[in-house]
Amino acid sequence: LALSLDSLVKKGVETVGPQITGTEMKLDKASISVLSGSGALHGFLLGNPEGYKAPSAIKFGEASVGVRPMSVLSDKIHVSHVRVVGPEITFEGALGSKNNLSKIMENVEAATSGSAEKPADKPATGGASKKLQVDDFLISGAKVNVTLTALGGRSLTVSIPDIHLTNLGGGAEGITAGELTKLVLKNI
Repeated sequence: LALSLDSLVKKGVETVGPQITGTEMKLDKASISVLSGSGALHGFLLGNPEGYKAPSAIKFGEASVGVRPMSVLSDKIHVSHVRVVGPEITFEGALGSKNNLSKIMENVEAATSGSAEKPADKPATGGASKKLQVDDFLISGAKVNVTLTALGGRSLTVSIPDIHLTNLGGGAEGITAGELTKLVLKNI
C-alpha cells in the first residue's frame, strides 16, 4: 500500500498537474508513510510554457507534507501541512504584462473555471475528483531568478518574503488541486 501511495502521488502530479498548468510537471519521487501520514516530495519541477527559455518556472529539491492517513480513503484528503523550503522560481518576461508566470496562471484559470479559452481537447478536470483540505501551506527561503525583457534579457536574483497560507478548503466542499494551484501561484 505504501509503495502504491507513493507512485499514485507521483503519477497524480505528473498527469493532473500538466492538465491544470498547461506545462510539464515532474516529480522524482514521493515518500509518504501510511501509518504516520508524514512524507516528502522530492525533485519537483514545474516547466515553463512554450516560448520561454528557462527550463523551469518553479523547482525545489524537497517539500515536507503531512496527511491525515485515513483521509486518503475519503472524498476529501486532509493535508495538515505542506512546507517548501528554498524553491527556485523563474520570472521571465515583462512586469505587468506577458511573462511565464502570468501565462501559467492563465492556463490554471482556464482549467479551473471552465472558460471558453480552455483548449477543447483538454478535459475539465478542475484539478481532480478528490477534494483537499490544507491546514498550513508554507513557502520559505524562495529565490526568484528575474529575467526582464526591459533589461535586455539580463538576469538578477531576488529573495521574496515567505508565503504562508492557512485553512484552505476547510469547509465541507474542500478545494480542488487546481484551486490550490491557483491560490499558490497568485501569492507567488
